[in-house]
Amino acid sequence: MSDQPASTLLQPFSMRGLTLKNRMVISPMCQHAAIDGQVQDWHLVHYGKFILGGAALVWTESTAIASDSRVGIADLGIWSDDHIEGLRKLADFAHNNGALMGVQLAHAGRKAFSAPLWEGGHALSPEEINQYDIKWRRVGPSAIAASSEWSTPDTLSVDEMSEIRQQFVDAALRADAAGMDAIELHYGHGYLIASFLSPHANHRQDEYGGTLENRMRYALEIAQATRAAWPSDKPLFVRLSCIDGVEGGWDLNDSVILARELKAIGIDVIDCSSGGLAEEVKRSNVPRGIGFQVPFAAEIREQAAIATQAVGLIVSAEHANEIISTGQADLVAVGRAALRNPYWPAEAYRTLSDTDEFDAWPERHGAWLDKRQPLLRRFVGDKAN
Repeated sequence: MSDQPASTLLQPFSMRGLTLKNRMVISPMCQHAAIDGQVQDWHLVHYGKFILGGAALVWTESTAIASDSRVGIADLGIWSDDHIEGLRKLADFAHNNGALMGVQLAHAGRKAFSAPLWEGGHALSPEEINQYDIKWRRVGPSAIAASSEWSTPDTLSVDEMSEIRQQFVDAALRADAAGMDAIELHYGHGYLIASFLSPHANHRQDEYGGTLENRMRYALEIAQATRAAWPSDKPLFVRLSCIDGVEGGWDLNDSVILARELKAIGIDVIDCSSGGLAEEVKRSNVPRGIGFQVPFAAEIREQAAIATQAVGLIVSAEHANEIISTGQADLVAVGRAALRNPYWPAEAYRTLSDTDEFDAWPERHGAWLDKRQPLLRRFVGDKAN
């Protein structure tokens, strides 16, 4: 196998002290399978198949920084040191099998606590949440519900905002203790930080509301505090809803301005998504189709001079390679395609490689195998395809 594959999708990408073996990433995808935020066997198998499938970086699902900040009631958590051991198992398995592991840190804000998808994925009512006997609260920049489906959130005080900022910092420290290689701050999809950015959700009259500069302030404070706590040799991503999906709301030009500020703080990559504000206002027309969010990644990459991750209905290796080779993004994240075929990255390697040789399948490691390599090679040869 040549050291530099012809296709740019297959080439390594370096950020700070981290080098991804290719440009293929697995998107965060909520599993609704955690118990009290803890990693279960389900997660070991779910993430393990992607780790073995050839992706350079695998993201956890939205992982709650506080017990009452969960997107789904059965999401992973990182609000306690008790969560570190389970997350470390994921990171260790990734490192032992040639991949990197990242954790997405999230606070759902006024959209906290939805039912598992197999139960409809609806917003849980206060009565339904109370049946779980857990601490819960929906909060936001203002007392404006996400929609008629959601209860009205409590307006956060500045002191409470400081507490949440510290929760992001504490979560970053736990992520490092768990051996995670990267973290992503979730600033999209109508969750807490996205609601601060939106003029529809944020009606504050203090220094965190009103002008674009004020509405960005909290996002930048959290990014700066997290960057200071996160090791300098590890990259920090931010997921943005580059447009929030409503008329007169957060738009692409706003995202470019925010991305420039985030870069100045030390953010390394903008993960470019869209939508999710879920307010009862007339929605913008954002047609969904193959690669429908790639133009957002391209615009932010060009205008803010920051690396971007493209996501959203990227289903073929050829398309993913075109995105990278034409400079529209630096990384490509796949979700649904990888759920259907966890070996999508390895098969992309086979599709795009300029040689008949193929060594992108996972290697077997461990003390038992290491001691028996000569014996195994007698039966399977030096390479098994």
